[in-house]
Amino acid sequence: MSSPAIATVIKMMESLSEDVQERVAEHLREYLEDLQDEFKWNKSFNKTQQQLIASAQSAKREISQRLP
Repeated sequence: MSSPAIATVIKMMESLSEDVQERVAEHLREYLEDLQDEFKWNKSFNKTQQQLIASAQSAKREISQRLP
């Protein structure tokens, strides 16, 4: 089952020559891979965000304790 947006893109691509279809498909593959990487990064960052905040606060305290 595809959304109306996907159906529209497919119709648009079908009107292109086969070599152009291949180029568009390659661009879409690369774009989707980038989106998946970004999703994974965001998911990973969200899992560790509290740890990063705690580490930054700890480092800030440590630095402030060393200053005269």
